[in-house]
Amino acid sequence: MSQLERIIHGSEDLFLRAGIKSITMDDIARHLGMSKKTIYQFFKDKNDLVTAVVRRKLKEDEDQMADIISKSENVIEEMINMMKCSEDIFSRINPIVVHDMQRYHPEAWAEFQKFKAEILISTLEELLTKGMKQGYIRKDIDVKIIARMRVNQVELGFNTEIFPVSEFNTWKVQVQFLDHFNYGICTLKGYKLLNQYKNIHED
Repeated sequence: MSQLERIIHGSEDLFLRAGIKSITMDDIARHLGMSKKTIYQFFKDKNDLVTAVVRRKLKEDEDQMADIISKSENVIEEMINMMKCSEDIFSRINPIVVHDMQRYHPEAWAEFQKFKAEILISTLEELLTKGMKQGYIRKDIDVKIIARMRVNQVELGFNTEIFPVSEFNTWKVQVQFLDHFNYGICTLKGYKLLNQYKNIHED
C-alpha cells in the first residue's frame, strides 16, 4: 500500500469512529506513525484530505453496487444483498460523520450529493424498473419519486436531531427504513420471495 493510500485508509478509520471535526491532523499522523509533514506532501489541508477520503469511499460503494447487481439473479436478491452490504457500512459509521461533513466540509458534502443524484438515484430507478418487468415490484409506483425518496431516507436516518444517538442505534433505524421500503414496493410475488431470502439470511 502506498503512503497516499495509507493516509486515506487511516483517516477514514478515525473519521468513521469519532467523526471528522474531533480528529486533527496530529491525530492522523499519530495513528499512522508518520509525520504531519508527510501528510501535507499529499494534502494541502484537512478539508482536502476529507474530500479525498469521501471520493475514494464513494468509488468503492459504486464498485460494490455494480458487483452485487452483476451477481444477483433477480431484483429481490439484489435488494437483500445491498442490505447486507449496507449493514457493513452503517455498523461502522458514526452518525456524526454525516453531520460534520455537511457542516464543515462543503466540498466533500457536494461530492456526496453528486454521488447521490447521479449514481444512487439512477441505479435505484433502473433496479425498480427491472423489478417491474420481473413481476416483483408494483407497476403502480412512480420510479423517479420512489428512488429519490429512498435515497434521501438514508440521510434522514443519520440526522441526530431526529434520531439522537443516545436513544437510537443508527443501523436499527436504517433497517427499519429499508424493511418498510422493500415491503412497500413489492408485489405479492416479490413479497413472498423477499420473505424467503430474509429467512435464509437470518438463519
